[in-house]
Amino acid sequence: MTGGGLLIAGTTSDAGKSVVTAGVCRWLARRGVKVAPFKAQNMSLNSFVTREGAEIGRAQAMQAAAAGVEPSALMNPVLLKPGGDRSSQVVLLGKPVGEMSARGYFGDPGAPASPGGARRPGRREDLLETVAGCLAELRRTHDAVICEGAGSPAEINLRRTDIVNMGLARAARLPVVVVGDIDRGGVFASLFGTTALLAPEDQALVAGYLVNKFRGDVTLLEPGLEMLRGLTGRPVLGVLPYAHGLGIDEEDGLRLSLRGGVRESAVAPPHGRDVLRIAVVPVPLMSNFTDVDALAAEPGVVVRFTDRPEELADADLAIVPGTRGTVRALAWLRERGLAGALARRAAEGRPVLGICGGFQLLGERIEDEVESRAGTVDGLGLLPVRVRFEVEKTLARPVGEALGERVEGYEIHHGVAEVAGGDEPFLDGCRAGSVWGTHWHGSLESDGFRRAFLRRVAADAGRAFVPAPDTSFAALREEQLDRLGDLVEEHADTAALLRLIEGGAPAGLPFVPPGAP
Repeated sequence: MTGGGLLIAGTTSDAGKSVVTAGVCRWLARRGVKVAPFKAQNMSLNSFVTREGAEIGRAQAMQAAAAGVEPSALMNPVLLKPGGDRSSQVVLLGKPVGEMSARGYFGDPGAPASPGGARRPGRREDLLETVAGCLAELRRTHDAVICEGAGSPAEINLRRTDIVNMGLARAARLPVVVVGDIDRGGVFASLFGTTALLAPEDQALVAGYLVNKFRGDVTLLEPGLEMLRGLTGRPVLGVLPYAHGLGIDEEDGLRLSLRGGVRESAVAPPHGRDVLRIAVVPVPLMSNFTDVDALAAEPGVVVRFTDRPEELADADLAIVPGTRGTVRALAWLRERGLAGALARRAAEGRPVLGICGGFQLLGERIEDEVESRAGTVDGLGLLPVRVRFEVEKTLARPVGEALGERVEGYEIHHGVAEVAGGDEPFLDGCRAGSVWGTHWHGSLESDGFRRAFLRRVAADAGRAFVPAPDTSFAALREEQLDRLGDLVEEHADTAALLRLIEGGAPAGLPFVPPGAP
C-alpha cells in the first residue's frame, strides 16, 4: 500500500466522524500500516500545539496518537476558532493569519459575477491548493491517509467552495464512506438523502456507509440495510455499537450544555473515604475544556459543568477553563453571579483554578486591544496578575515543575501575564491563597502533578479524598484508542475498507436522483 486514502464523511456534525477516523487509524496502525489522519478544515475551540509550535485541532492530535505518529500542521492545515456567532480566527498551517467573517471565508453566494461569468471566490476556495498540497505530502510519506470531513457533504449552499468534504474528495480522488448516527434517529433517511443531494461526480466517490452508535439486536436492522443498498447501490460497511466513554477530545465546546453536563468518569469508587466534587464554569467561547478529562478519569472525582452560583459554591474545586473571549467571559460571570461566588470561595480559602483565559480573568486588570478591543478592564482581582493582549499568539510546549512534580503542558494565548506577587509561582502563573492560575493547558495529564494537586485541593476542601496511586492518564487514553480500533476491526467490513483505501471507489456506482448542480 502506497499513498492510499479514504474520506470519512458524516450525515451531520457529531455523527462520529472523529472517533471513526481515529478507530480506522488505530486498526491500520496495528496492522503495521504507516497511517496519518487529515482534516482539511476544522472549526473548533479545542486545539493543541505540535512540537514544532503549530496549532491544530485536538481531534487531529488524538487521531495522530491513534495512528502512532507525531501530530503535524499538515494534518489540519486550516483551523477556524470562533470568536462569536459571525467571525472566527483563521489558523493556517498552524499559525493565526487573522479574523474573518463567515461571509468572507465561505464567499457570498449572491455576489455579482466577476468577468467571465464566474462568481467571486471566497477565502476558503482559495485554500484548496494549500489543503491539497498538505494531503499530497502526507500521502507521499505514509502508506495511507484517513481524512475526516466536516459537517455534512450535502451542504449544497457551500458546495461551490468546499475544501473539506466532496471538494477535497474530487480533488484528491478519494473514496468516501458516510457515517450516520442512528442514536439520533432517521439514519436511513439521512444516509439516502445525503447521497441524493450530491452531484453525479460526487456520488461516484461515495462507496458505502457506516451506521454508528447502534443499540440492540443488529438482526432487526438488517432488512433496512438491505433496502438501503437496493435504493442506493452502496453497501453498509459496518454497524458500530454504542460505546460509553469514547467522546474523547471533542471538537466543539459551544454545544456543551450549561447545566448538568457531566464528564464521563471512571466507575471505580474513591480510593479514600470521600469523593471530590469539581465544578467547571462553561464560560462563553469555552476552549480546551478537555483539560478536565484527566480529572474525570480519577476514581472518586466527579466533574460537572455548571453555571449555577449555588453549585459552584458547593463544589470542592471550581475551575474556570480557557476561553476565546476573556473579556466577554468576565462580563458573563458577573451577570450570572458567578464572579461573586468565586470571590466568596477565595475569601473562605476554598480552591479555585483558572486555566489560560480563566487565569487571565482571575487577575487584577486586562488590557485588550486585540481580542475584544475593550481596552482596560478590571478583572476579578483574585490573583496579583495583570494581563496585556498582544497581536502575536503564544504557541509553546513548556516543561516545568510544580508541587515537586514534573509537568508538561502547552500554551495557546494572546494574553501576556505579568505576575506581581502571590504565595508561590505556579506553572508560569501563581498561587494566592487557595486560588491557582496558569496559562498551561494539559498540565493535569501529568500523573504525579495531578495527584499532588488533588491532595492539596482535598486538604483545603476538608475532604478525606485520596488520589489513586496508579491512575495513568496516558494509559487510559491508549485503552480508549484501542477500543476505537476494536470497534472498527470487530464490527466493520475491514476487507472492503482496505480495498477502498488501496484502490479507490469502485467504478459504476449508480446515480441516486435528484442530485445537485
